[in-house]
Amino acid sequence: MTQSNFLFLGDSLIADFDWQARMGTFKIINYGMPGETAQGLRNRIPAITEEVHAPELILVMIGTNNLIIEDYSFLEPLRQINLQLTSHYPTAEVITNSLLPCQLPWLNMETLQRMNTAIEAMTRQTGSCYLDMFSKFKPDSDFFQSDGIHLQPKAYDLWSKSILEFVAFLIED
Repeated sequence: MTQSNFLFLGDSLIADFDWQARMGTFKIINYGMPGETAQGLRNRIPAITEEVHAPELILVMIGTNNLIIEDYSFLEPLRQINLQLTSHYPTAEVITNSLLPCQLPWLNMETLQRMNTAIEAMTRQTGSCYLDMFSKFKPDSDFFQSDGIHLQPKAYDLWSKSILEFVAFLIED
């Protein structure tokens, strides 16, 4: 039985976890890059599409580093990423992950929720899917490391389980 290719795109939140160990039913192709911004990922998409052929599933998790540098203009590059991916991989399911409730002193949860609402609307416009992890993560929980951004193992367990459930729903649907 052939494993489905599952392409992961994003920043250190993607790069820093062994998704393959948690999602053995898929062949994980991890293009996470620590420090990546939405603009940087958008610029990397052409090279990625040359290297990665026909993934069935794609997860995009980007924007956290934009928030860290107080750049709130990343929705348009994220939209362009989704359009590039859905155009280049027309049979793949593109899943855009919500921003997580990271703990930055200058950013409140209401602002993050508004940004996630805009990301969700963008996914409907681009024909991609939206995975809401914001509501599953508690901002003041022990899901986050002391920097308030990077994740503890239990957070990755919840995230990977949620991705698998979401994919199972997509396949059933």
